[in-house]
Amino acid sequence: MHDYGFFSYGSKQEMIEKSIAYWNPDKTRFWQQLGVDLVIDRREGYFLYDMDGARLIDVHLNGGTYNLGHRHPELVATLKQALDHFDMGNHHFPSLARTAFAERLARTVPWARCYTLFAAAGGEAVDLALKTARAATGRRKIVSIVKGYHGHTGLAVCTGDERFSRRFLSERPAEFVQVPFNDLEAMEAALAGDDAAAVILETIPATYGFPLPAEGYLQGVKALCEAHGTLYIADEVQTGLMRCGTLWGYEGYGIVPDLVVSAKGIGGGLYPIAVVMVRGEAAGWLEEDGFAHMSTAGGAELGCIVGMAVLEMTQRPDVVANVHAATRHFSDGLADIRSRHGDFFAGVRQRGLVMGLEFAHPEGAKFVSRALYENGVWAIFSTLDPQVLQFKPGILIEPALRNEVLERLEAALPRARQLAAEAKRAA
Repeated sequence: MHDYGFFSYGSKQEMIEKSIAYWNPDKTRFWQQLGVDLVIDRREGYFLYDMDGARLIDVHLNGGTYNLGHRHPELVATLKQALDHFDMGNHHFPSLARTAFAERLARTVPWARCYTLFAAAGGEAVDLALKTARAATGRRKIVSIVKGYHGHTGLAVCTGDERFSRRFLSERPAEFVQVPFNDLEAMEAALAGDDAAAVILETIPATYGFPLPAEGYLQGVKALCEAHGTLYIADEVQTGLMRCGTLWGYEGYGIVPDLVVSAKGIGGGLYPIAVVMVRGEAAGWLEEDGFAHMSTAGGAELGCIVGMAVLEMTQRPDVVANVHAATRHFSDGLADIRSRHGDFFAGVRQRGLVMGLEFAHPEGAKFVSRALYENGVWAIFSTLDPQVLQFKPGILIEPALRNEVLERLEAALPRARQLAAEAKRAA
């Protein structure tokens, strides 16, 4: 019996059967068929424990949600203390915690004036950023990249891959235009009509497998935006909060966006919250009609208090130093592994602790993900490029655990090769 106080299951199999019956049958079956029968039970630090007790090192982090680890004691204590006085708050009125968090976020961007808009999750925040850009420019057109990903909600889904919109009859409207990543000529053509409200870019596109921006690409996009009166939205949901070695990933590329979106990790894995930081000149609707957008759960005061703690912890000198040390450690360790497995382990895309591991098979990362799972590590393949494994250790990861991850990765590669060969024979 697995008794959790609020509910119980007789066995792991019973739980999986109920997941199929009551939650999401296709997603549940997908993992079973892939050989990943993970049902997360206890979790702490960078470890997950299956219902059967197996331990996994988490280098997926649910897209950076657990950047500081699962149930970090300092964040748990912060949330518990906040509950002594606060709840979600009321979205209509000036808010104690929301205002304090917005002030602290404003200190992290280089604009003279910064307003922060709040949402409950990243997709909603992207929607709000796009609405703000349209209001500021009086234009409807939005430019994003092919195989980009910005969420599943109303406007956000139109900026991403058709896989996520077509099934729901939400195909991309004509005013949503996509261009290839790292193609400045295509971007220039998309902006030439002076009719685009915004370009939205993940600083390093996550669901596409973390392809790195070419030298000068992001600077070029920003220059084009300025030339054509278009706002630049930096989607920092997966690249922000020190994951790239700077607080916001865009800082390392020498650009200044007009809007910045952060979600996932900003809530510390404990309370859902997302933010849009807006350069003052682009936030006119807040002066004209502050009731034009509302979100009951957006900017919940409990989430703001956790978010303030996350922001402070992330910028501590010892944390920054650890990110830089871990970056070097993984860079050297992965190069060493590739020296012995280069025919299968084809490449590494790395910026700080944002890494995409490339494999010499069209779906190689699926096999590596399963082999790592069998070897006690959880990392996920890139949805829109399953040749690439998303490899995202947390920013507090210590040397001993870094070594263990690297050792387990190398130990998993022969099994991944075997799975790839079996799939090829079965094809």
